[in-house]
Amino acid sequence: MKALAPRSAIALAVSLASAAQFSPALAQTGPALALEEVVVTARRRAENLQDVPIAVTALSGDALRLRGATDISELAQMIPSVTLEPSRATSTTLTAFIRGVGQQDPLAGFEQGVALYLDDVYIARPQAALLDIYDVERVEVLRGPQGTLYGRNAVGGAIKYVTRRLSDDVDVRLKASYGSYEQMDLVGTVSAPVTDTFRVGATVASLTRDGYGKNLTTGDEHYDKDLFAWRASAEWLPNDDWLVRLAYDKLNDKTNPVAGFRPFPGAVSGVPVLNDPYDTTAGASASVSTAGINGNNEIDAEGLMLSVDWNFSDTITLRSISAWREDYTESVIDFDGLAVMDFDAPVIYDNEQFSQEFQLLYNADRWNLVTGFYYLDATASNDFDVVLGQLGPVTAYTGGTVDTEAWSLFADVTYSLTEALSLSVGGRYTEDKRTADVFRGTYLGLGSPFLGNDSAILLATTSDYEASKTYTDFSPRLNLSYALNDDTTVYASYSQGWKAGSFDPRGANFATPEVERGFDPETLDSWELGYKTTWWDGRAVTNIALFYSDYQDMQIPGSVGTDSDGDGVNDGFVGTVTNAAEAEISGIELEGNILLGQGFSMQLALSFLDAEIKDWQVNGVDVSDQRAVQNTPEEMVYVGLIYSTGLAGGDVTANLNWSYKGDITQFEAPVPVIDQESYDILNASIVWLSSDEQWLFGIHGKNLTDELIKTAGYCFGSGGCPSTLGLEDNTSVFYAPPRTVTATVEYRF
Repeated sequence: MKALAPRSAIALAVSLASAAQFSPALAQTGPALALEEVVVTARRRAENLQDVPIAVTALSGDALRLRGATDISELAQMIPSVTLEPSRATSTTLTAFIRGVGQQDPLAGFEQGVALYLDDVYIARPQAALLDIYDVERVEVLRGPQGTLYGRNAVGGAIKYVTRRLSDDVDVRLKASYGSYEQMDLVGTVSAPVTDTFRVGATVASLTRDGYGKNLTTGDEHYDKDLFAWRASAEWLPNDDWLVRLAYDKLNDKTNPVAGFRPFPGAVSGVPVLNDPYDTTAGASASVSTAGINGNNEIDAEGLMLSVDWNFSDTITLRSISAWREDYTESVIDFDGLAVMDFDAPVIYDNEQFSQEFQLLYNADRWNLVTGFYYLDATASNDFDVVLGQLGPVTAYTGGTVDTEAWSLFADVTYSLTEALSLSVGGRYTEDKRTADVFRGTYLGLGSPFLGNDSAILLATTSDYEASKTYTDFSPRLNLSYALNDDTTVYASYSQGWKAGSFDPRGANFATPEVERGFDPETLDSWELGYKTTWWDGRAVTNIALFYSDYQDMQIPGSVGTDSDGDGVNDGFVGTVTNAAEAEISGIELEGNILLGQGFSMQLALSFLDAEIKDWQVNGVDVSDQRAVQNTPEEMVYVGLIYSTGLAGGDVTANLNWSYKGDITQFEAPVPVIDQESYDILNASIVWLSSDEQWLFGIHGKNLTDELIKTAGYCFGSGGCPSTLGLEDNTSVFYAPPRTVTATVEYRF
């Protein structure tokens, strides 16, 4: 299907949920069965997925519901070259990598290389960005640089989370899930027309679960979940030419603090290695409270969005997207994982952003144009204490704020040279201004006055500076696609991704004077060849992409221990950012969907990546052979087998899927104690849906072989860590969920 004309695009958007199906659903086409057409908006217009000459995966809300997906981290099991997981010591902060590009540390003022969009609104910070899956229409994952079509430049790729549109009929849905570890999820959705042209709706979600382990010091649940969220929206369609949508969402997460598993006993306290890797003896949340520091662990996030589409003519659509978002996090990071206060860090993250995007979309016989203006005004701050309770006690406080004011002009035009051959040319000009204000001080006492300990005494001001810098860039894109026939498209493309430099709000000018100058932008040049085909009379789809990326000036954040008084003992840590010189990342990705007949279907995804650091200079010495590209396994394989048949006045669907990932290096320097060796995951589900779609019953089993999977870690002790801090040999590891089973029931009025 070719791109739809703007006048029909608004009407299509209302019903897109029924068209966007990346699932084994069948469509009757005469006497034969075929896969349903997949409609996406990856290029800012509605197109058949097979006609889009970029590497993109689309998953409908129905497909995610059938497999019982809970949050977007599960997408990484079935999409090539993608890693999505909670950041260390968090539950809802997102670590995202696509094709070797991303960011491991959720630092204030840093924008990740993977852009996350919620209903076309770019989310600038990773806090509260590990989105739970409910009330979702579809999720699109675009691999490779994105900047000429989207509001914010993205080096590695983009994830588009699209919520379900409001129905023009009264629609009420209730969903309840109960599962392992006393999981209890309740989701309620209602939408209704107020008039023929105005609709309102809301969704409320309560997602709770006991912990996979216990905190043996405080008695609290560990790796638990306690999240409440809601979303309300209104839509006004005065006629066929206008669509106005207003949406507000809010989230409150009171999940307990997460501490890592200690693979080594306490060097001073002698606390042994625990038997259960999901348990902890961390006491920071209690001990910092008694010291006068707020030991709370809570995230509040909210956002408001107003979008307006106006079909100015049969060929031109004008679009405006205005958005405001804010999130606030109070947390306690227990680096030592012990009841003693050896190395603890209460922290506050406070982020706010406003964005405005204007687009003009033009669609004529041979022309498709997207052009626009994007503006972002964002503030990110962190306040944290590094409390070394067994060294004095002494506290190193850091307060840093990074302001971003950025604007961009972008355009992407596609011209059909012939009926089969199309050329796309795009470009983006960006200006980013970053301003930093950083203060660091060393205090005598368990905590600083900034986080509640008013009795602390300032011993020394170690950093106090303001800095500002403006970065500019032009990023091009070129794509040539050719339809070999109605079922097969090949394409070749070049695109450039760019991310501005910035300032590290944890930086100390006494340790690294260059932090006041800011670190450099990073640039990625990507070349890609693609092959998309539908075959076997429409019963099979195969998409293949080969790519090569030249990654320059990679921004690699890290943390190292510091000795501020020169006594030979580290008494704090400092943030570092390395502009690694160069990496080369290449690979092949394959996705397939096949209807085998008799109710059976199969889904396949795989990627083979070769990611290598080519040059990394340390004091004039190339140490690239000692460095690795983070969170980028060489191999990824996914196989899903699905069987559907009629049963008891409805349809039953059974799903068995297996995913495999190769060895993963968590950070730039391999550290076996926290790195993850290759592993596989086995999931299964069975779902019954009544023929009138009123009732749904499902049972979902995940990680059925109970694999122990490392997702991140802290390394300030043994095991090859880059530096040490504290006295207790402070290395810790965080893990993905163990085996779980969940039963779900849904009712639609």
